[in-house]
Amino acid sequence: MGFRAWLSVVLVLFGIGLQIQAKRLPWFYREEQDRSGLSDWSAHSPLQEDHAEESVGDSSLPEPQSTVQEPVRKELKEPAQEPVPLQSKQTLQGPVKQTWRFPKMPEKPKEPEGSIVLREPVPANSVAVRCGEAVVKVEVNQDFFGTGKLIHPSDISLGDCAVTEVDPSDQVLVFEYGLHRCGSKLQVTEDKLVYSFTLIYAPKVLAGIPILRTKGATVDIQCHYRRNHNVSSAAVMPTWVPFAATKAAEEVLVFSLRLMTDDWEFERTSNTYYLGNLLHIEASVIQYNHVPLRVFAHSCVATAVPDWNASPRYSFIEDHGCLVDAKLTGSGSHFLPRVQDDRLRFELEAFRFAQAEGTSIYITCQLVATAAPIDSDHKACSFSDDQWISADGNDEVCRCCESSCGPTRMTRDVSADEQWVSEAVLGPMLIKDAY
Repeated sequence: MGFRAWLSVVLVLFGIGLQIQAKRLPWFYREEQDRSGLSDWSAHSPLQEDHAEESVGDSSLPEPQSTVQEPVRKELKEPAQEPVPLQSKQTLQGPVKQTWRFPKMPEKPKEPEGSIVLREPVPANSVAVRCGEAVVKVEVNQDFFGTGKLIHPSDISLGDCAVTEVDPSDQVLVFEYGLHRCGSKLQVTEDKLVYSFTLIYAPKVLAGIPILRTKGATVDIQCHYRRNHNVSSAAVMPTWVPFAATKAAEEVLVFSLRLMTDDWEFERTSNTYYLGNLLHIEASVIQYNHVPLRVFAHSCVATAVPDWNASPRYSFIEDHGCLVDAKLTGSGSHFLPRVQDDRLRFELEAFRFAQAEGTSIYITCQLVATAAPIDSDHKACSFSDDQWISADGNDEVCRCCESSCGPTRMTRDVSADEQWVSEAVLGPMLIKDAY
């Protein structure tokens, strides 16, 4: 066999191998070749052309088949498994319009429209009197002030006479004594005999509890008899005198110490300040059935706990009304000019104790209400521009602030010149750093 014959055999075998290889390719790969034109390239390759020429003269060999093969499994016209769609057409929707707004800041509590006025206590109808021929009978409701708090029998007396009977079911205390006992006073007029008694309520401090919930009170009681009648033989109709009509000697005073807003219109709802802020403090007294009184702050002490004797402590009002904070520290603390006699306002620059834990301060003041004229014992003086100035316009009474105006007392007292003293506590105030 010549060289040309061997070359023809080799070419034929190579073509057959290409056909067998084409049949082994996946159907979808062959279809991809058909679409991309690779099958045409293989059909017109030089090797196949040579094979075609050699096979023309050889009738025993089968005709060459097209290199474009049908899929082995013609019935599988679609893939065996559908690809999972990423998103169904039914679920495709248009863009959703969303609205966005800036978040609203929380609303601050609104201040009340009018100034805060304490509800005035209403006198309770808690005392009844029956005047007999020779005795007087006084019945006192243990809810003496009408507040629901019962008084103790040992805290009340008729002159120097104690309670004679206690009625626990009706909560009534009974006094029954002769007309000439219990420190009674007899007054004789042209047509009457008048026996006067004094009912005294003086609450005592409980052991180990240094506080009081009520204030002492006195009630005047009188029994009237006509002189043109024989009181020893004729019965006297009982006369019940209500408590409100017989409390002529009772002095009801309500002292308060409050934090106010910067415009002094309302009571401040927050007790938090920063160092350097001004605390607007108002001292006031509410009085009932009394001549007008003027209120003063005789002394004020700041502490880190609600105990004015605790340490550390800072006394910023001394000597019966000298506000010394501005003189000692150079602050802007001062009394405001007085507008009403029953109110006293001052501004105190916020501070904090250096040696105390926490940021809270408490203020305890000795407040005094009196009808006495303004003098060195009753004043409100501020230090400004190297001089002392009075909130009431009389700067002469402030001269003693440079040295000493006398000792002060932090006790409740009623002195000869009719002044009423009370302690008022304010706090806690939280003082934060300014940065």
